[in-house]
Amino acid sequence: MPRFITVGYGDEAGYQRTAPERRDAAHAQDARLKAGGALMGIAGAPVQVRNPDDGGLQTTDGAFLRSALPIAGFAVIEARDLQEAIALVAKTPCAVAHGVVEVWPLLER
Repeated sequence: MPRFITVGYGDEAGYQRTAPERRDAAHAQDARLKAGGALMGIAGAPVQVRNPDDGGLQTTDGAFLRSALPIAGFAVIEARDLQEAIALVAKTPCAVAHGVVEVWPLLER
């Protein structure tokens, strides 16, 4: 079955302005995804890694990309196709609580 990487973006303000019953339902959807085998986690502090021409490791604390909302978490989910993947994440906390979820097809080699 195809796999998809999801990136959830959201902030505390958006979360707090969402009705508690909607937040609870969104967390229940996350729990269903996890129970179904999704690999899920909250984003920790990133580190950028570079090693140009294998000539010397360079690391920099912090994200390479910037966005209006902070990254809240990641998941790897399985779905029949992109439309099913979208439907699976459409009711998760970041999507419901005024954030956004990106869905990236994982093209395995």
